[in-house]
Amino acid sequence: MYIAFAPLQGYTDAVYRRVHHECVGGVDEYYTPFVRIEKGEVRRKDLRDTDPVANAGVPTVPQVIAAGGDEFARLCDALQGQGWGRIDLNMGCPFPMQVKAGRGSGLLQHPEHIEEIQKEMLRRPEVTFSVKMRLGQESDEEGLAVMPIINDMPLVHVTLHPRLGKQQYKGTADKEAFMRFVEVCRQPMVYNGDIMEVESGKWKAENVKGIMFGRGLLARPWMLVDKEPHEVIKAMHDRIYRHATEHLCGDSQILSRLHAFWEYLDIPHKQKKAIMKATTLQRYCEAVAVVLRSTLL
Repeated sequence: MYIAFAPLQGYTDAVYRRVHHECVGGVDEYYTPFVRIEKGEVRRKDLRDTDPVANAGVPTVPQVIAAGGDEFARLCDALQGQGWGRIDLNMGCPFPMQVKAGRGSGLLQHPEHIEEIQKEMLRRPEVTFSVKMRLGQESDEEGLAVMPIINDMPLVHVTLHPRLGKQQYKGTADKEAFMRFVEVCRQPMVYNGDIMEVESGKWKAENVKGIMFGRGLLARPWMLVDKEPHEVIKAMHDRIYRHATEHLCGDSQILSRLHAFWEYLDIPHKQKKAIMKATTLQRYCEAVAVVLRSTLL
């Protein structure tokens, strides 16, 4: 079964992806946080994260977010210019700023813009595409309405997070709705949403290709392999700590990057609180040492 690691802005950057791949593994493809147009230009920060050198040896899929064919074309040009031949389109981001601009789950309300993107995909036969989407922004009728367009896209699969965009991450993922989409989608489908443990046995339905893990894998990065939590946390943390202290300046910048590693991790609340409250590297290291000595994981 295909296993993917979902992108989360501010958490799954190139450093984290590499560290997880090398220290843990078990993932077929790691998706980058979306590359976007900002102030009329492709955001340079995003392109640094998709730099092939930074991702060499890691099975990476760059993701883009676009409001229509023009933005999509410019983003594809930028990524193809870096040498990428595999691109994922985000039609699921629920954040209001992106939705209002007609991107992410907001794109599902504009079938005409999705058709523009479909035509742009067809003009690029050298690229392998996929789509990540929600049920809709306001109702699942929006997602079902654009499925004929998605069915005609040249895709390797469609990843569906079965919530509405307006829900963001509230409530629970609607697995019954996912199966309704499976019935009308001719593309192989990947399930994403609220998976906190490996559930591969549940997804043997026809046309279901695999699972995309997100917050659950950030919380328990060891869950796909037979490794002890302490072993995984220490190995990953050592590498992320080394990279942060070698490439960032000052305790504030370094701690900001390190705190992101711990924010979702499934460790006792008291231990996590001590780490997140640390304002100096010395106190941070003391708090981390407590976690690594603990037998509570």
